[in-house]
Amino acid sequence: MAKIIQQETFDAIIKENIVEFSMSLDEAREETISQFEAQGINLANIIKDLDINEETGNTILNEAIEGVKNHVESTKRLDDTQLNATLEALIKELNKSVPHRVLASKSCTQEYLLKIMEDEVKKNETNHAKDSILHKTILCAHAITNKNPDIFNEKSLRTINKILDTEKNEHIVCDILKWIQKACLLHELNRQMIVNEELLITHLKPLLLGRKEIEIVRNVCTCLRYLILDDDIRVEFGKAHEHARLIAHECLSDLTLLLTEFKENPDVLAELMLTIAALCVRNEFCQVVAEANGIVLIMDAMVTFHDSLKVIRESMKLLKALGGNDKVKVDIIKSGAASIIESSFNRHKADEVLAKNALACITTLSLRSKDNSTAFFESGIAETILEAMKIHAKSQVVQRNAAWAIRNMVSRSREQCEGWISLGIEDILKTAAVNHPSLDQDLRYAARDLGLQVKLKEEWKGTADKAISNE
Repeated sequence: MAKIIQQETFDAIIKENIVEFSMSLDEAREETISQFEAQGINLANIIKDLDINEETGNTILNEAIEGVKNHVESTKRLDDTQLNATLEALIKELNKSVPHRVLASKSCTQEYLLKIMEDEVKKNETNHAKDSILHKTILCAHAITNKNPDIFNEKSLRTINKILDTEKNEHIVCDILKWIQKACLLHELNRQMIVNEELLITHLKPLLLGRKEIEIVRNVCTCLRYLILDDDIRVEFGKAHEHARLIAHECLSDLTLLLTEFKENPDVLAELMLTIAALCVRNEFCQVVAEANGIVLIMDAMVTFHDSLKVIRESMKLLKALGGNDKVKVDIIKSGAASIIESSFNRHKADEVLAKNALACITTLSLRSKDNSTAFFESGIAETILEAMKIHAKSQVVQRNAAWAIRNMVSRSREQCEGWISLGIEDILKTAAVNHPSLDQDLRYAARDLGLQVKLKEEWKGTADKAISNE
């Protein structure tokens, strides 16, 4: 069995080499590593590249944590300038890697940071300056939680609530929201705790509606999306759908109305549309967006920012999400979306991600709808689809989505088949089949629905001991 040591032991030997033997930092580190490896010690659990204070031989991370600890415990109180410098050093170290954050977590760093925040909140200031002690402490908490969400707990959430109750500074509010986002990533229990504590109703929704700063709105939208993630492999059954339902019930109409308020800002429009699409997880929510004039607002955004790849991409995603409701799907095409979608797709067809999303949107909107399919075909979208397939011949997702879109368009509109064939669809499907053997089935079905000659593969055939009579 391999021998192991603790990080403290490794750091102590480096310090000894620097202080006692007057080695340089690099020499001390190399000597320490070679000593332990010669003794057969496995250093896989050791952070070997911690920055060292060459005057004291201590790691800068440990010195910063010790300084914060002594300040909190009143062993050695620091003035604001000293505390600011200590927090800056801590932020710099925590931002280096996950092992740095885990090591800091083991030293109760989070508890000391929360205590400093609470002390700052007790001063009853409502507009702390950017780079103030409170702001720097929040940045530390944000950094230590990044990809290390296990340290976030109920005390952290209570502290966040206290700060948001009174804080007005845009930068501090945004960094609090980013802290919440990091706590949600890869941690289902944190998401459930945040939702159960009603942070959405008490603070996120009021921030969304009451604050007009662009960065605050964008960060609130990101928080809402992170609350409906399902990315924690440690939890067998998450509550992503339940959280989406609760958030949609509280905020969906308001988010749709904000499309009007920020109609001149493409970045915010894209953020809002991405969030709305993520929340449209049920049939009735699609109807809510449509009743809030969402379809018209999406069309306006696509026309106004026709050159914005981001706006067009998120519009396609949102239209696809709304198309899950059969009634809304019809309303979308009746509003003149077919020609706008075709124009936008044609303009940006060289972008693979947009082509993928546009084809998925067409697939959804033309599903089981002859009128929608006809409107698309009359807009000239068939040519655009085929051009996209040629441009992205090596993209498996684009070829698959195109096959699905073609099938949905012609399945109830057989009169379109001749038009597709005259455009050269047969050769394009054959080329796609050669480039992407895994899509063989999808491509064959598309060719079959177009009325082309297709040799379908018999996957399985049963046998019987006795002949089966048809009589």
